[in-house]
Amino acid sequence: MAKTDDAALREQLVALLKGGNAHATFADAVADFPAKRISERPAGIPYSAWQLVEHIRIALHDLLEFATNSEYVELDWPSGYWPKDAAPGKDASWGATVKAVQADLKSFEALVHSSDSNLYATIPWGKNGETLLREALLAADHTSYHVGELILLRRVLGIWKS
Repeated sequence: MAKTDDAALREQLVALLKGGNAHATFADAVADFPAKRISERPAGIPYSAWQLVEHIRIALHDLLEFATNSEYVELDWPSGYWPKDAAPGKDASWGATVKAVQADLKSFEALVHSSDSNLYATIPWGKNGETLLREALLAADHTSYHVGELILLRRVLGIWKS
């Protein structure tokens, strides 16, 4: 039985959110990251691994909130999306941040996969005709971009498995 165009698109969007088709996944990029190295900023790199992963978490959660919450409040740019400190503070941890990214990716996947979600309808509280399709593509693109940066950072630190 052939899939409908809509079902095929949803399947591809979920695959894109999961990553791994043409590059490493988020899980690959954070696996076995030495805890003592998450706050290092090598010469020429403006952020630490912690800052990259926390930025992914913040941005991904913001996109999910925007797509699903009529009470959405936009964060300040760029200060609301990037942590200032190279290391997590006393109320944050690498593990919790990694789990939060993974949970929000799963939530996006479920939202996109649900036939109850209209991929094409304009999000009523949006300002520029945004749709769930656009938000899912943006979430996948943004996460993938920063996963690539995280892997490059690991290469510079000499802790990538290549």
